[in-house]
Amino acid sequence: MSMDDVKGKKAVSEKTSKEKMVSGSAWMTGGSILSRLLGALYIIPWMAWMGNQEVANSANALYTIGYTPYALFLNIATAGVPSAIAKQVSHYNALGEYKISQDIYKKGLQVMAVTGVVAAIVMYIIAPFIAANSPTASISDGTQVIRSLSWALLIIPCMSVTRGFIQGHHTMAPSAISQFIEQLGRVIFMLAAVYLIRVVSDGEVVDAVTASTFGAFIGALFSILYLFYIIQKKKPELDYNLSNSKNNITISTNEIFKSIIKTAVPFIIIGSGITLFQIIDQFTFGPIMKNVTELTAKQIENNYAVASGNANKLIMIVISLAGSMAITSVPLIADLLAKNKMKDVRMQLSDSIQLFFFIMLPSAIGMAVVSKPLYTVFYGYSSFGTGILQLSSFMSIFLGLFVLLGSTLQAADRTKSALSAMVIGLIVKLVFQYPALWILGTYGMLVSNILGFGVTVFLMLWSMYKMTKLDISFLMRRILLMVLITIGMALIVSIIQKGMYVFFEPKDRVGALINMMVSSSIGGYFYLYAVLKTRLADRLLGSRVARLRNKLRIK
Repeated sequence: MSMDDVKGKKAVSEKTSKEKMVSGSAWMTGGSILSRLLGALYIIPWMAWMGNQEVANSANALYTIGYTPYALFLNIATAGVPSAIAKQVSHYNALGEYKISQDIYKKGLQVMAVTGVVAAIVMYIIAPFIAANSPTASISDGTQVIRSLSWALLIIPCMSVTRGFIQGHHTMAPSAISQFIEQLGRVIFMLAAVYLIRVVSDGEVVDAVTASTFGAFIGALFSILYLFYIIQKKKPELDYNLSNSKNNITISTNEIFKSIIKTAVPFIIIGSGITLFQIIDQFTFGPIMKNVTELTAKQIENNYAVASGNANKLIMIVISLAGSMAITSVPLIADLLAKNKMKDVRMQLSDSIQLFFFIMLPSAIGMAVVSKPLYTVFYGYSSFGTGILQLSSFMSIFLGLFVLLGSTLQAADRTKSALSAMVIGLIVKLVFQYPALWILGTYGMLVSNILGFGVTVFLMLWSMYKMTKLDISFLMRRILLMVLITIGMALIVSIIQKGMYVFFEPKDRVGALINMMVSSSIGGYFYLYAVLKTRLADRLLGSRVARLRNKLRIK
C-alpha cells in the first residue's frame, strides 16, 4: 500500500461520531452475538454427551464454578485494558501524536504480559480455596477445573491490549472477528474433547469439564495470532502515521505506564462489576440456602447451575449488545473530549442510550416471552428453568445498562462517579441477598441483583445528567415509544406461541424450536415494521434505513 493510498483511504473513511457509533456498534454487535450464540449453542450437544439430565446439570455446575472466578481474574488481568488503551490511543491520535499512541501499545503489551503471568499463578495457587467455598459436591473436582483455566490467562492479556490498540483507531471489524475466532476455536476444541472423553472413552465427567475449560486457552491462541496478522497488515498505515506524528508532547516510559494503569484500573473494577455480583452469589448461595431451605447439597448445586449457569449463558447474548456499544462509544467520547466538543459529547451520550434501548428492549423482553421454548431447546423442559430465564431476561436490561453507562462515564472522565455507584450497588446486593433468598428461594438471587444494579444504574444516570445536562424529557419520549412498540411485539409473540402449543407439545425439543422460530420471527418483523413506520429507525440509524423501508414497501 502506497502513502497516497493510505491518505486516500483516510480521507474516504472520515465519518461523523454518529456514523462511527452505528458502524462500530454493528461490527461489535455482530461479533458479540455470533460469539455468544456459539457460546450458548454448544451447550446442547455438550450436555447430551455428558450424560443424563442430572449428570449434565452437575457438569454444568462444575463448569460455572470454574468460570466465575476465572472471569474475575480475567477482568483483573485484562478487562480495563482494551477500553483504556482504546481511550488513550484515540486521544493521542486525535492530537496527531501517533508516536505516543504506538508507544502506549508497546508498553501495554509489556504490562499485560506480566499481569497475565501473575494472575495465572495466583489463580492456580488459590484454586482449592475457591473450590472449598463454592456450591460444589467435590472440592478436588472444582480445583482441577479452576486450575485448567489459569493457562488462558497467559495469553488473553496480550490479546486484549492488541484489541484495544486496534479499537483506538476506530476500526472495530478486526476485534469483532477475533472474538468470533476465539469462540469458534474454543467451542470446536471443547466439543471434540467432550465427545472423545465421554462418548468414545466413557471417561470421568470432571476430565471432560476440565478439557472444556482448557478450551479457553486454545481459543485465545487462535485469536491473538489473527490480531497480530491484522497489526502486520496495517503496518504501512501505522508507519505513515508515525512519520507524520506532530511530536509536540513528550512522555517518558514511566509516565506511559502510569497512564495505562491509571486509565485501566477503574475500567478493570467497573468491568468486573457483573463478575463481582456473581462471586457474591457463588460464595453465599450455598450457605444461605442450607440455612433457609430443606434442599439437599445436590439440589442446591443444581439450582445454582440453572440460575447462574444455564440462564446466564442465554442472557449474556443480550448483554453483549450493550458491551458492543460501550466498546464503540469509549474511543469516540475520548476523541470528542480531547477536542473539547462538549455539545457533541452530550449528543453522543444521548445516542448511546437510545441505541441501547432500541436494541436491548426487544431482545430482553422477547427472550422473556419465548423463555419456555428457548429453555427447552437448550436444556430440556423445566418450569423452574423457564421461570429463572424469564426473570433473568428482565435482569439483563439492568446489567446491560450497567455495562454501557459504566464504560461511558469512564470515557467521559467521570470514573469516581462510576465507581461509587457500583460500590453502593454491591452493598445493596449484599444487604438484600439473605432476605431475598429466604423469601423467594433461588429467585431471590436474581432479585437482589436487580435491586443492586438498579441502584447503580440510577446513580450513573444521575451523574451523567449532572455532567452533560441530558435532555431527559426527550430521552423518555423516545424510550416510551420503544417500550410501546416492544409491548405490542411481546403480545403478538405470546399469542402466537400459545396458539402453536395446540399443535406442538411444549416439552418436545423439536416442537419448542419450531414454536420459538415462528413466534420470534413474526415478533421480530412486527418490531422492524413498527420502527420503520414510525421513522424511529431513521432517527437512530441514519438515512440509510430509508432503503430498507423502500424494499419492504413501507410508507
